[in-house]
Amino acid sequence: MNKPEILAPAGNLEKLKAAIDFGADAVYLGGSKLNLRAFADNFSTEDLKNGIKYAHERGKRLYVTLNVIPHNEDVVGLEEYLIELHELGVDAVIVSDPGIIMTAREVVPELELHLSTQANNVNWKSAIFWHKQGVKRIVLARELSLDEIKTIREKLPEDCEIEAFVHGSMCMSYSGRCLLSNYMTGRDSNRGQCAQPCRYKYYLVEEKRPGEYYPINEDDKGTYIMNSKDLCMIEHIPELVASGINSFKIEGRMKSAYYVASVVKAYREAVDEYFKDPEKYTFNDKWMDYLVKPSHRRYFTGFYFGEDNKQYTESSAYIRNYDIIGIVEEYNEEEKRAKIKQRNKAFEGDKIEILKPKGDNIVAKLTDIRNNKNEKIESTPVAQMIYSISVNDVLEKGDMLIKSKEAK
Repeated sequence: MNKPEILAPAGNLEKLKAAIDFGADAVYLGGSKLNLRAFADNFSTEDLKNGIKYAHERGKRLYVTLNVIPHNEDVVGLEEYLIELHELGVDAVIVSDPGIIMTAREVVPELELHLSTQANNVNWKSAIFWHKQGVKRIVLARELSLDEIKTIREKLPEDCEIEAFVHGSMCMSYSGRCLLSNYMTGRDSNRGQCAQPCRYKYYLVEEKRPGEYYPINEDDKGTYIMNSKDLCMIEHIPELVASGINSFKIEGRMKSAYYVASVVKAYREAVDEYFKDPEKYTFNDKWMDYLVKPSHRRYFTGFYFGEDNKQYTESSAYIRNYDIIGIVEEYNEEEKRAKIKQRNKAFEGDKIEILKPKGDNIVAKLTDIRNNKNEKIESTPVAQMIYSISVNDVLEKGDMLIKSKEAK
């Protein structure tokens, strides 16, 4: 039984560091071209160098997405970009288009290739086909059951890895292949510009009664008929491991550093606990607690167990129970003070939790808040401001301060 890799999203350098610090074995990110998150921060060449250095110094891997469905103008400069990525030292590129795969094999034959979920691989024969084209890892389509995944694993050569999404947003179309955004907003979802029209509120209009709008549900709210729930498989680690998946993938390059840290921590702890002694493994409720605090939609288990109700039609809004209010910059043990970089406004006396890479969250209160002039202040109103607090627990750089929206 091989321990699966935990693969985390990295929308920028801060999120990359959070993912690795909180337990990810590898990260995936978008570079300057050909990735499906055109509106993420993405990585400049300099950021990519720093990200690779940060990952490799800690024994972690870094993958770059080139998973768009490219038009002619998109492949201009492709050869040079692939060579640049290879020379920078990325561990693999995630690809879906045969033309990009062919070009990679020609110009950087040593560079590891992973087949994107955008390629919609749902059977073992297709997986073997791609493996014969030089693909090392198949990122499976999200529409597969665990039984189907087991069969694919059994039919594949041992040196062909499989990766599957275990957590995050789902798409109502087939593993992301959708034209709604193109038709409704002119933004091509298959080139990284999705406007998520599946999340819009829709009403029904009868052809001969223009202007008369009928809610699809029998109420006055309309309905979100294409709004998918979020995938969450934290309660099914044994089943995922038994299916033979080599890499557990977390969705969320557009999500916050707090989301990345909290989700990675949950899956890191759950997987590690399972591999300590599979026979005695039990689920710990705190892992779900880590997952319900960051921004998310209602959870379900996707296609893994044939669950019928995959849409949530009452609202497309995220559930946001907690906000990140700051990130620890440094801690002075002698003075028992932590220097914090502000992320959201907080107030003297606020009840907070401190999210650390290892161990349970620390519950504390914001006390003796001081600005960078050491002047006592009652709140932290300025974005990205540096302030300090009194705290007895030893904190480390990168620890995150979070606060319930209801806590005072």
